[in-house]
Amino acid sequence: MQFKQTLLRLSLILLPFSAFSQATYLPQGDKANILLERMEIKSRQDSFFNYSKVKPFNRQHTVAAVNHYLQAFGTRISRVDAYNAQRVLLNNLEYLPADQRASFASKKPILKNFYTTPGSLYEVHVKDFDLVVNPLINISVSKESNNDQTLYLNTRGVSIRARLANKIGFYSSITDNQEKTPFYVRDFVTARRAVPGAGFFKDFKITGYDFFDARGYFTFNVTKYIDVAFGYDRNFIGNGYRSLYLSDFGNSNLFLKLNTRIWRFNYQNLFMELHNADNRGGDKLIGKKYAAMHHLDINITKWLNIGLFEGVIFGRQNRFDFGYLNPIIFYRSIEQQNGSFDNSVVGMDAKVNLKKNIQLYGQLLLDEFNLTEVRAGNGWWANKFGIQVGAKYIDAFGISNLDLQLEHNRVRPFTYSHNDSVANYTHYNQPLAHPLGANFSEVVGIARYQPAPRWLIQGKMIYYMQGRDSTAESFGSNIFYPNVAPFRKKDYGFDIGSGWKTNVFLASFFVSYEWKENLFLEMSAQYRKLDTKTAPIISGNSTVVSFGLRWNMARREFDF
Repeated sequence: MQFKQTLLRLSLILLPFSAFSQATYLPQGDKANILLERMEIKSRQDSFFNYSKVKPFNRQHTVAAVNHYLQAFGTRISRVDAYNAQRVLLNNLEYLPADQRASFASKKPILKNFYTTPGSLYEVHVKDFDLVVNPLINISVSKESNNDQTLYLNTRGVSIRARLANKIGFYSSITDNQEKTPFYVRDFVTARRAVPGAGFFKDFKITGYDFFDARGYFTFNVTKYIDVAFGYDRNFIGNGYRSLYLSDFGNSNLFLKLNTRIWRFNYQNLFMELHNADNRGGDKLIGKKYAAMHHLDINITKWLNIGLFEGVIFGRQNRFDFGYLNPIIFYRSIEQQNGSFDNSVVGMDAKVNLKKNIQLYGQLLLDEFNLTEVRAGNGWWANKFGIQVGAKYIDAFGISNLDLQLEHNRVRPFTYSHNDSVANYTHYNQPLAHPLGANFSEVVGIARYQPAPRWLIQGKMIYYMQGRDSTAESFGSNIFYPNVAPFRKKDYGFDIGSGWKTNVFLASFFVSYEWKENLFLEMSAQYRKLDTKTAPIISGNSTVVSFGLRWNMARREFDF
């Protein structure tokens, strides 16, 4: 409660200084992200795209960038990219001038007031007020091999976004969800007591799950260069498919975000209230913990971007540590001055755009590190770090709108863990960064192709090797376990794969057709194979075929 009151007071203090146009953000998994990723690599310019590591994207910046891209590249843009660019503008009309907005008007609105443009159920754009309301639907039916039950997803809800006097942005969405998942996802739920991407849930028809997903925030500007957002949602830091810093895999959280963008710098401060691990036993207040993170982007050149990251997870009995609200000083130094033992991580990342169709990117995360122990090569448990390297290749082999991505992630045992069960790098029984936790090596390959404006075809292959914990000993994969005795039995002999060495191969393929604006008809297939190479020997294959319809929502995937 104290944290919420503190952030609300800070927001109210800053609010009167708002004097510049404000925007909400593109929702998680928005279709515009494909175009933005391609535009960033093609342009190689000192623009909005050089700050693409922090997501979700600001709608107003996105519209400005798309308009600039259309003007700069003109007829050199592919037919599919031109179509996608117009769809971005259509779905963000509040940031267009009135004459340009009028060009998107529907020829035949429904009952005069609904679908006045193809992109939204109901919208209003008048002086000092913009309002957009849309339904949210995601329905699918699936069949899994060796499973007599029918799998399904049934999501219904609504989203609302608004802008007041060009100064305050507002967004809210709520969905009601029932789903029955494949066996391996049920194993995850049983082990973690959490549904991927969800918070509180109830069992539904014995083997299914029922949960609400409610998100919302408001935004405003402190100055021309500083954006502020306060609310309950997810954030992501990185250019990869995964992130070793902060991902949107888990449940939403309460946050206060300050983003400063000026000259060659983009600096983001993120303060979050998180939940401890919970056994879901009856109605009770779940324990709180907190996180403070910041990320600094620096454009060294028009094609090279370097980033610095640091974050800390900490728990205090019924209070927030105000020292961590300092947006400038390094958190580690504050921690040392406070005499605390909080869980701190630091990182460095880079992004390089080459030849207008290739991007190289990477992240280095350090939890704890001792060079002497690394040189000794004895597998000291506290050498905790992770590495990500990746590449994107757009218009691959000269084929327009064929995009390839290859990514490798390695995280050593015990990374993200802490010496207690509170300050680990988790929220609501799920990891804050990579969904596998730690002690793994992973390769991700993605091929995405848009042969025509309304079609999308994607194939994905993921392979990872992980050393999982036994029932009697922690080998550093389960980051919820304290990294001290009696869980950790020794100091040396740890490497990636220590423990129950488990190999998982996952391949998926889906085809999507946009029948109406933001209304997708989809078919997908997935194959997953698991083998445990050390005792106890466990293996299992699973094939899932799905058919679905989604409206104004992102796809729901279980890619782990």
